[in-house]
Amino acid sequence: MPLVVYNTLNRRKEPFEPIEPGKVRMYVCGPTVYDSCHLGHARHGVVWDTIRRYLEYSGLEVDYVVNLTDIDDKIIDRANEEGVEWREITSRYIPEYFEDMASLRVQRPTYQPRATEHIPEMIAAVRELVDKGNAYVVDGSVYFSVATFEQYGKLSGRTPDDEGVARVGSDPNKRAPADFALWKASKPGEPAWESPWGPGRPGWHIECSVMSAKYLGTPFDIHGGGEDLKFPHHENEIAQAEALSGGQFVRYWLHNGFITVANEKMSKSLGNFETLRDALRRCMPSTLRFFFLNARYRSPIEYTPIASWRPRMGSTEYTTASRPSTGASARRRERWTSRLSGRQAPSPSRPRRRGTPSRRPWTMTSTRPGRSARSSTW
Repeated sequence: MPLVVYNTLNRRKEPFEPIEPGKVRMYVCGPTVYDSCHLGHARHGVVWDTIRRYLEYSGLEVDYVVNLTDIDDKIIDRANEEGVEWREITSRYIPEYFEDMASLRVQRPTYQPRATEHIPEMIAAVRELVDKGNAYVVDGSVYFSVATFEQYGKLSGRTPDDEGVARVGSDPNKRAPADFALWKASKPGEPAWESPWGPGRPGWHIECSVMSAKYLGTPFDIHGGGEDLKFPHHENEIAQAEALSGGQFVRYWLHNGFITVANEKMSKSLGNFETLRDALRRCMPSTLRFFFLNARYRSPIEYTPIASWRPRMGSTEYTTASRPSTGASARRRERWTSRLSGRQAPSPSRPRRRGTPSRRPWTMTSTRPGRSARSSTW
């Protein structure tokens, strides 16, 4: 049975067919490293790690890229709040991000580029857009003219005339409300790089278009990210990337759902979040990984403290590190932990109790032509 994915670009489920037979090129928007990961970031990491693992399990070679945004308004604001240099913020939270993902058994991507390591490529892309007439310069900043890209809105369904589009950004230098920054002129005290338009730094959207094209080429197979990135980030990525290349940027666009609290997205701006590290003080990493995978990747997961440390599989409860286990309870916990981590646990010395699952909860079995059945535990 072929793999079928929901392609946000065409708003329907489609059979997945790699551009290059036997190989998948996948790019996922990574974190802005200005603070500790919360559970929304953790779900994002687990979801895309699982998709990558499944593709590899299916016999496909996967080039997987996750970027790190290490220059951004949020990073600069945090540095100003703490009275430190902006690089001190990123050097603190990038290693912490790697440790957090490793705690959830998220494998490292094939490539994990940082925005600040690709400034020359971004300047070259912005210069080409200006030369082609898709961008314009105002007081040292460069903006993409949405009016020059006729297909703007094909991913999100929004047009430049929509009220929601017009409200994005309030820069008086823009010719039209929907235009977006490719290069930002520096302000006093902000980090800056030299460019043909004066000192400044790249806009957020150009970072992903440039880094994905560098490591994967265009077009590539899968571009992923959170549901909130469809607009404006991914819409703007398409506009600038296809204006540059003159062809398709990405074949399949996939978006994961949110962790929600009282039906609102978990976010630091709303203050309704719990950090991954706080959650892991009460919960085993394998249990939390199962919690994230207990729903379809496109669906939201409603978070409560109880749901986070006591997800259910049928009628069997998963125990956690926050609950002491002795005797039979400890043996059950060991067996479930072993199953979730892919290790074979010793068989119990007594008959299986009624209601206890008789098979591994995350085992998939598949038979490919010319091969015997194989299984892979996530």
